Amino acid sequence: MSVNQQAHTGPPYGRPQPGYQGYQQPAYGGQPLPGVPQLQYGAYNGPMPGYQQPAPPQGSLRAPSTSGAPPPASGGSLPSGHLTYSPFGQGDVQNGIPAPAAPMQRPPASQPYLPGSAPMPVSQTPTFQQYGPPAASVQQLSNHMAGMTIGSIAASAPPPAGLGYGPPTSVPPVSGTTGSGLYTPYTASQGPPPTSVSQGHLPTEVPGFASPPSSAGVGPSSYPSTTGAPRPPTMPGPPLPGQTVAGSPTSQPNHVSSPPPPSAMSGPQPGPPMSGLHGPPPPTHPPQPGYQMQQNGSFGQVRGPQPSYGGAYPGTPNYGSQPGPPPPPKRLDPDSIPSPIQVIEDDRNNCGSEPFVTGVRGQVPPLVTTDFLVKDQGNASPRYIRCTSYNIPCTSDMAKQSQVPLAAVIKPLATLRPEETLPYLVDHGESGPVRCNRCKAYMCPFMQFIEGGRRFQCCFCSCVTEVPPHYFQHLDHTGKRVDFYDRPELSLGSYEFLATVDYCKNNKFPSPPAFIFMIDVSYNAVKSGLVRLICEELKSLLDYLPREGNMEESAIRVGFVTYNKVLHFYNVKSSLAQPQMMVVSDVADMFVPLLDGFLVNVNESRTVIASLLDQIPEMFADTRETETVFAPVIQAGLEALKAAECAGKLFIFHTSLPIAEAPGKLKNRDDKKLINTDKEKTLFQPQTSFYNNLAKDCVAQGCCVDLFLFPNQYLDVATLGVVTYQTGGSIYKYAYFQLETDQDRFLNDLRRDVQKEVGFDAVMRVRTSTGIRATDFFGAFYMSNTTDVEMAGLDCDKTITVEFKHDDKLSEDSGALLQCALLYTSCAGQRRLRIHNLSLNCCTQLADLYRNCETDTLINYLAKYAYRGVLSSPVKTVRDALINQCAQILACYRKNCASPSSAGQLILPECMKLLPVYLNCVLKSDVLQPGLEVTTDDRAYIRQLVTSMDVAETNVFFYPRLLPLTKADVDSDSLPAAIRNSEERLSKGDIYLLENGLNIFVWVGVNVQQGLIQNLFGVSSFSQISNGLSTLPVLENPFSKKVRSIIDMLQMQRSRYMKLIIVKQEDKLEMLFKHFLVEDKSLSGGASYVDFLCHMHKEIRQLLS
Repeated sequence: MSVNQQAHTGPPYGRPQPGYQGYQQPAYGGQPLPGVPQLQYGAYNGPMPGYQQPAPPQGSLRAPSTSGAPPPASGGSLPSGHLTYSPFGQGDVQNGIPAPAAPMQRPPASQPYLPGSAPMPVSQTPTFQQYGPPAASVQQLSNHMAGMTIGSIAASAPPPAGLGYGPPTSVPPVSGTTGSGLYTPYTASQGPPPTSVSQGHLPTEVPGFASPPSSAGVGPSSYPSTTGAPRPPTMPGPPLPGQTVAGSPTSQPNHVSSPPPPSAMSGPQPGPPMSGLHGPPPPTHPPQPGYQMQQNGSFGQVRGPQPSYGGAYPGTPNYGSQPGPPPPPKRLDPDSIPSPIQVIEDDRNNCGSEPFVTGVRGQVPPLVTTDFLVKDQGNASPRYIRCTSYNIPCTSDMAKQSQVPLAAVIKPLATLRPEETLPYLVDHGESGPVRCNRCKAYMCPFMQFIEGGRRFQCCFCSCVTEVPPHYFQHLDHTGKRVDFYDRPELSLGSYEFLATVDYCKNNKFPSPPAFIFMIDVSYNAVKSGLVRLICEELKSLLDYLPREGNMEESAIRVGFVTYNKVLHFYNVKSSLAQPQMMVVSDVADMFVPLLDGFLVNVNESRTVIASLLDQIPEMFADTRETETVFAPVIQAGLEALKAAECAGKLFIFHTSLPIAEAPGKLKNRDDKKLINTDKEKTLFQPQTSFYNNLAKDCVAQGCCVDLFLFPNQYLDVATLGVVTYQTGGSIYKYAYFQLETDQDRFLNDLRRDVQKEVGFDAVMRVRTSTGIRATDFFGAFYMSNTTDVEMAGLDCDKTITVEFKHDDKLSEDSGALLQCALLYTSCAGQRRLRIHNLSLNCCTQLADLYRNCETDTLINYLAKYAYRGVLSSPVKTVRDALINQCAQILACYRKNCASPSSAGQLILPECMKLLPVYLNCVLKSDVLQPGLEVTTDDRAYIRQLVTSMDVAETNVFFYPRLLPLTKADVDSDSLPAAIRNSEERLSKGDIYLLENGLNIFVWVGVNVQQGLIQNLFGVSSFSQISNGLSTLPVLENPFSKKVRSIIDMLQMQRSRYMKLIIVKQEDKLEMLFKHFLVEDKSLSGGASYVDFLCHMHKEIRQLLS
């Protein structure tokens, strides 16, 4: 079912469904069950005096143990009165198949505590009870953990594969423990829900907490209705307040702000609303109004029906109940569903302090949001390669069943942290690198040396190859070469080889590359001050061209062209007193009018270049020419590089749609009426094939195109960007460019673009071990065959995403290997090979696959897949396919890995619990669901941008980072703790910063103290703050310094300079800001996170039924 379409299949969330009232069951519809005591809440993790556990209820509910494993060791057995709660049990908390006793990936920071060991007041009945003996592994685990405190990490305990949703019994910790609250399920020993809320009694107070209403939310059961036997309730639909969704114990905040007991409501109720516990609110935001929970599994939102969805759930059987009355619409507590902030925080705490050592096969790295150090010991750093899963299915059937895409996001020239070692350069002389005879894989740590070191067996294709005499070395007693640690290609995951002449075009070594600056001098460009700005900046910027580490000066030569309807070439030969201009007006047949003196060394021609850059703004100061050409400009740069027999990069600064008579002339085809029709895809496609052919010629020459656009109206980015995209270049866009507000951003982008590390004339190939192969590629490149990714230029920010498919069975013993080989020309003209190797595990159990996935990489792949899909399919089809694939991934986990439980529970794998929230962000993005204010050019621009983003960039782009600046500690270097992207987290008295990699918003609440406003903006009141600020004023006070240092720090982390936008609460710009609060419902019809989670649950249930 589409998230995009108007649904007619049922009422919206929060409305009653015909024939589906409240999951009513006999004696569960609000009537008390005879003989079942009232529920009281147990304490959270705190010792309580005199607690007694009763014996299990008599009756037929003790199911036989499902595992044939032996009972636990006698030392750890528990008396029958102490039935243990365990996350792996058959009760309400689902965790899937426990991991084997393998090293634990990302252990939860706290262990589940054992309620059996916590004493409670005599007057209270127990909250925890398990029906049926737990499986042996559960009991052993319970024994294991009985003595543990929260905060410890058990290396041997398998990570939870996913927690289910049973109703909450969490209470904030009494002491300041760091572990987050653990939420345990109710069991059927709880009291009956009172018929109306006014009847509910409050339990005895737990010291330090307000008590919750004593209402047990009882939902549908997976058990058949038996006479009078109590049944373990399971939660209908998404989680109740205060509960985790399929997460490790550390997955949610300790204190959940919860509603007060609701007042009596008229009419019979199917049981009172569940509310969580009155803990203190989370420290990052003020108390929110409480939301009650509905008992019938359709979690409505007070905000009204969602246009995008149908009814809350498909009609499922009522288990023989009588339909009850419709409950009022209420809302699921957002604190009870998985929080990206919490997951990021937990990973930082667990993985941020230790270096990530890459020696182990199939090791899942820390999240991209965690700052960690990498030590290369045989596998490539996660900065170079990240995978959607580090344990891949052995068979294609298993892969099809799970629907988890197997993909790697590869960033071959990634920038490392200063403390990390750059890949070593290995020179094997004229013989070149040692390779497998058959598959041509390069020597790497996984090759097996045999016959005393005289031959080696290829780890990719198993072919045996002779070791060349000069490369021979003896083996030690373990079969390792004795020079193992002296050779990077035998001991490291990433390294470089110096390429021989055989790896060069036309069998001759390349010349150093060239940069050509091509400046639009039409009326708009001159009038806006852009031409003068570019010329001024280039005077100093040319001293910072990229160069090899030890070189005195850059080997890169430079050239200059200006253009409007005609092109002007400049001779800046060092022997000239003044630069000479040559005009080519025949743009239909482009040629370069001069060879000598066009591309020059900066130092030799410094004075002539400076003179030219002074003269250009004056020469065109009075121009009246408004029309421009575009394709001939690229052709001119291409011809110049051909004539000079070198690769290079064109920097084109362009302002308008090229409508002048010339090849590649375009017309304005922008049409908002095509949105949401079958023809919408044409808006993303180029309007002529001319540019595709031009791109092909550019790639053949190694001519990369970087495009800086300054449009005041439609420019057709979808067409103009084709050459940039296919040559591996970058596009930068500054709509309605104004000198005072956009100058900083443009100059910072230009500086970084000119200075960053870049390889030219690049070809990349990914080899895999037998059983899988690379089948699909995403990114900014060109492909002339099915295996080679060709890029005229590849810089340190670009990624190539590769999808793999099975072509045979894999084995658990040998695992799977990837080798990415990149052949490129360095900025000094040296031909090199960069090699990255990665080894992955293989599994025959789906649980192992789901335990080793990386959601951030998965979302990066899914977004790119969807963004390519809009070129050929209607956007609605693309959205539906995304939702369907993710529902299948989660349904497969539910069906094959989670313990059996009621259909009313949503169960998510531990490492995929953020899949729904992140997927919803992709679905709501401007490419797939544009708001009214988003232009066609913006959508084409973002589509191209995302296609070559790395995992860290897509993470913050789809789920922006929101920081409360007023909570920042002015004395420390650290950032304030991030908060979730929702309007209800914002307080009117605070100032917040939101960044998404392209923009930084500073949101100022209407009630912010005057002193803070004075300190940050230098004005005395809220009303005086100017919206037009593009930088914060430099003021000498701690708060101003802290905020500016935070902004500088964020700018350093991103590949583009982010635009600063000041937003005052209740101002017109606030609508733009709210668009990035991605957990809320969007104006363009995108669902809120809460609603989307309900929708995903419904999709999963439909698949399972």
